[in-house]
Amino acid sequence: MKLSVDPIGCRAHGLCADLLPESVRLDEWGYPVLAQGELPPGLVADARRAAAACPALALRLRTE
Repeated sequence: MKLSVDPIGCRAHGLCADLLPESVRLDEWGYPVLAQGELPPGLVADARRAAAACPALALRLRTE
């Protein structure tokens, strides 16, 4: 599983970084910067919650 973000749809709410700090950090403007590579299996459930909680629906969890 891998996280992706729609840079056009993102509104920099920062909720993803609050819910998944292990894989998401915010840049100086508040937009998410995602960790590279696959998500560790232990973070998949948290990543699903973060994607579902995104107010702009810009964070996505996908299968590679």
